[in-house]
Parts: sequence; C-alpha cells; structure tokens
Amino acid sequence: MRLAILGATGSIGRSTLDVAARHPQRLCVEAVAAGRDVDGLFEICQSHRPRYAALADPQAAAELERRLQEVGLQGIEVAAGETGVAELAALESVDAVVTAVVGAAGLASSLAACSAGKRILLANKETLVVAGELFMATAQRSGAQIVPVDSEHNAVFQALPADKRLTGNGIERIVLTASGGPFRDRDPATLAAVTPEEACAHPNWSMGRKISVDSATMMNKGLEVIEACHLFDLPSERIDVVIHRQSLIHALVGYHDGSYIAQIGAPDMRVPISYALGFPERIASGVALTDLVAAGKLEIEPVDERRFPCLGLAYQALRSGGGACAVLNGANEVAVDAFLGGRLRYDRIAAVIEEALASEGAVGVPTDLESACTIDARARRAAERAVARWIE
Repeated sequence: MRLAILGATGSIGRSTLDVAARHPQRLCVEAVAAGRDVDGLFEICQSHRPRYAALADPQAAAELERRLQEVGLQGIEVAAGETGVAELAALESVDAVVTAVVGAAGLASSLAACSAGKRILLANKETLVVAGELFMATAQRSGAQIVPVDSEHNAVFQALPADKRLTGNGIERIVLTASGGPFRDRDPATLAAVTPEEACAHPNWSMGRKISVDSATMMNKGLEVIEACHLFDLPSERIDVVIHRQSLIHALVGYHDGSYIAQIGAPDMRVPISYALGFPERIASGVALTDLVAAGKLEIEPVDERRFPCLGLAYQALRSGGGACAVLNGANEVAVDAFLGGRLRYDRIAAVIEEALASEGAVGVPTDLESACTIDARARRAAERAVARWIE
C-alpha cells in the first residue's frame, strides 16, 4: 500500500512513519507533506525517500527543494502551498492518505483525498467538525473508505461488529474516555493562573502544543463527540464522555443486551495507526501488550463541567446545528493561539468561544470548501474581537 502522509513532521506523522518502516514489504511512503517545517521534512525525505514532498509554506518548499538538490535527491518532486499539499492527497499513485494536519488547515487536503476516493486514515479532527456533512457525503459519492486514527474513534471502530455498521447491530451508545489532562484535580478557582507550559504538560500523552491545550480544556473531547456523530451516525445524546485517568481504555461501545465492548491498550498512537494501516488485518505496531496487573486500577469518573466548560460548548454547538460546530472550532483555534501567545488567560478560552457562538453560531451547514472557509473566517474574526475585549 502506497501512502501519502499529510502532517508528516508532527507526532501522528512520525508515528505513522515508524509503523511503516516496520513493514517495508507492505507499506511504501509515496508522498509526505507538512506546513513549514523544512528541517523535519528534509530529514524524512532523506530517511524514507518518497517520490513526492510538499510544504504549505511556498518559501519553505523552495528551501526544501534546494536542500534536496544539494544532497543529490533531485528525484523527489516538491510541491508548494496548500494547493500542492492537496494535490499530493489526490495522487493517482497513492492508495491511502493519512490526514494528520492540525487544525482547519487540513480541510482542503482531506476533501481532496475524499473526492479522489482514497482510503483515508483520518487523524484531522477539524475535517469532520468544520464540514462533517460535506465530507461524509463526498465519501459516499466517491467511494472513499474512512478509517479513523484518533485513538478514541479508532477504539470504537475496533469494538464494532465485523461489518462495522451500527444499524441493525444493537448498538445503544458510545463512551469516549478522557484522561482529564493536567488540571483534572485542580481547583477551578485557580485556573486563571495557568501558564502555557502547565497546560501543555499532559500526564499521559506526548502531543503538540495546540492539541495539548485542547486536552487540558477538554475541547479535544468535545471535537471528538462531534466527529463521532458523523463517523458513526449517532445523535449526541447517545455519546458520553467520562474521565479515565490511566488512558488505557480508549472507548467503549454499549449494546442493547447490556454488554460493553472496550478497546484497551497503551497510550501510544502507533497502536491505532497500525490498526488503520493494516485493516482488516492487524499488523505489528512496535508497542507491547499492556501489563494490566502492573496498571492496577482502571478508574472511570464523571466529567466536572465547572472545570471543563468547553465540553459543554461542543454539545451546545451540536444541538444548534448548521455551521455552529465550524464556528466552535474556528473560535477555539483563535482562543488557544491567544493563550499560547500570552494574550489571553487560560480560564477565558471558553468565554471567547461562547461569545463567538453567540454572535456567529446561527449559520447554515457548509455545502462546499468555500462556504466552510467563509464560516471559519467569520468565526475567527468574532473570536479575535472577543480576545481583544478580554485583554487586560
């Protein structure tokens, strides 16, 4: 299987490359793409020798091409800009596309892969949050196969019956687990003093800064609920979120006979990635089986909504319908960026998102990439106005 890995220099991309390197007879890295990380993509090109590479930043792409020529790798074709990244997603020589670009920036390339009828290993949450109806309808028309890579959705996928259908299989509900992040025991009254370093210090997972903040606020779980609604065609009231501190149970599927089926494994993204790459077979991930005796307790706790208001905002956006989820996502990206940049207090991230939803949430469902981008842009402007009001 020939792979295009979009977001190759990030944690998901590098984990995918690690799994692919373990199966050289089965998996071939055909194309790699990133945003502006020239050093990272250059190193990947040297070690994996793809036929194609792309950087969304045109200047970074030009620098990559120069470096590749210097070391005699002229055979790697370099594309530039978001258009270039999207072109890699639709290459005829590519069988499967790993969509691991962070944020709404990954929407165009995800849709390009979907329109081309590829097998999509979906790791970009925002594709379904911003344009879930559009993406799923496109997949149905093109015949694209969507295999979720996010650990929670991949766990649900593993716990489904063999035909992977919810209809007719007695499925009652889905339960997504959350570690609770670094502030699961912190007094909500003290959250105003949280620093970016504290928010990014996840107790169980190693992730990028934006995703780490989303985990701390539990917006990541809200986005995952929205994703699950689209992937598994369930209403939000049948999707629950619980705290599971050990991050070993990644999701559970509840059936109407009273059974829960859970997927349990180490908090290592190579596990869901290897399942997605090998599906319907299982291939080695490089991760050992979890020692359940050594793990000790497997605790399940309710979510404290006072500590994690962003999760409630995600459910609110789902109930509002239309393009509200796209507004939620765009506003969250602005608020998190403002927090990481020192312009916004941590405890005001939710307030910014709530203001954006109040002013821009009553919009229609995106029907194409252009309308999705328009809603996203409006949400970002509303969030920036809210950030400006909160700056002391």
